[in-house]
Amino acid sequence: MRIHFIAIGGSAMHNLALALHDAGHAVTGSDDQILEPSRSRLAAAGLLPEETGWFPERITPDIDAIVLGMHARTDNPELAAAQAMGVSVQSYPEFLYHATAGKQRVVVGGSHGKTTVTSMVLHVLHRLGRDTDYMVGAQLEGFDRMVGLSADRDLAIFEGDEYLSSPIDRRPKFFWYKPHVTLLTGIAWDHINVFPTEADYIAQFAHYLTTLAPQATVVYCTEDERLAALVEQADGIVPLAYQTPAWRAVEGGTELSFPDGSRCITGLVGTHNFQNLAGSRALCQVLGVNGADFDRAIADFSGAARRLEAIEETEDAVVYRDFAHAPSKVRATTDGVRASFPNRRLLACFELHTFSSLNRDFLPTYAGALDAADEAVVYFDPDVLAHKRLPELDPETVRACFGREDVRVITDRAALEALWATWQSGPRAVLLMSSGWFSGAVWPGNQPS
Repeated sequence: MRIHFIAIGGSAMHNLALALHDAGHAVTGSDDQILEPSRSRLAAAGLLPEETGWFPERITPDIDAIVLGMHARTDNPELAAAQAMGVSVQSYPEFLYHATAGKQRVVVGGSHGKTTVTSMVLHVLHRLGRDTDYMVGAQLEGFDRMVGLSADRDLAIFEGDEYLSSPIDRRPKFFWYKPHVTLLTGIAWDHINVFPTEADYIAQFAHYLTTLAPQATVVYCTEDERLAALVEQADGIVPLAYQTPAWRAVEGGTELSFPDGSRCITGLVGTHNFQNLAGSRALCQVLGVNGADFDRAIADFSGAARRLEAIEETEDAVVYRDFAHAPSKVRATTDGVRASFPNRRLLACFELHTFSSLNRDFLPTYAGALDAADEAVVYFDPDVLAHKRLPELDPETVRACFGREDVRVITDRAALEALWATWQSGPRAVLLMSSGWFSGAVWPGNQPS
């Protein structure tokens, strides 16, 4: 096939382009901005556009499919040319569905933890020699990229995102997949720019349960009351509940105990990760992996990139970076690190970077999210607000929304870098949470990956 990507530089988009190129398809693409690591990876495969921008003259009737990324706008000139010619325009979840139409599809969704759970499942299946098609939102050890497609595999495992499919397809991505098995971690309001009320957001998950294949298995966290209520009300599914396992610190990590009496040791930290592991274990059992094999295979799982990723470990300090950005993710990550390091001073720095987190109407939902930290810092870059065309934010307003008087709000990169020097003494756990890059501040581990 000849496939063209509009907005090829996106994280999911460039990984799909690379996977299709490796599978032998003729791939081209365009974008008005391509950053690292997408730029280097596309260049290495010979797929980096010669120049940035949009070139409608390159859209021709012999293109079999165009994959449209969220970064493109509805008035994109290449999109207009494709629509005028009648060339097939698809979002990447639509493309993935058609590419795996004859396979068993497994989708991991939820407001938080879906990347980690998907990563755990792929890690275990990889260790056990079971190859699958896949799409996951982070780079994994042992995998060349974040997307894999092959004609000779009978199983596809996708991370299922509730965000929009494309600029012209306003449905959540996970509506496309029609999975035979799905896991849902929990529901916590996010993406206020798309779902203006909490009820709107929850409704997406309720509808998702109606898009599943007949008699699909739904693995879900029973500790989330809203999710449990939706699953209990759903028709035509096979529910399977899981919950956070009992755990205790042991030499070499943490020992988790499961309801079937088995135990496993993990080097992961955070009670939310123990919950994610329990969900992954339940999902793998649906796929035919017995508990003992899962426990052995998961033992060396060290996490996905930027999901509680350890970037420094010394006798006095542990430093983690995490992708947390929604209130539930920030709270779960902070609480989890607190639980794993009860005797260390916990220093947490969180960047407001997404449309939702920078929205003054959404900010109050962060109340208490950083309460588990001994010292809490919130950073935002006024230039990001301007780029996203959002109203200016007052640091005092931000401070009040987090619900603790001692939270420090920083809006200057130099001040942020100076902060690091004050966090260099004493037994401590440092947590850096951002879906961006802290404006490129020079900190250990703060670089694209």
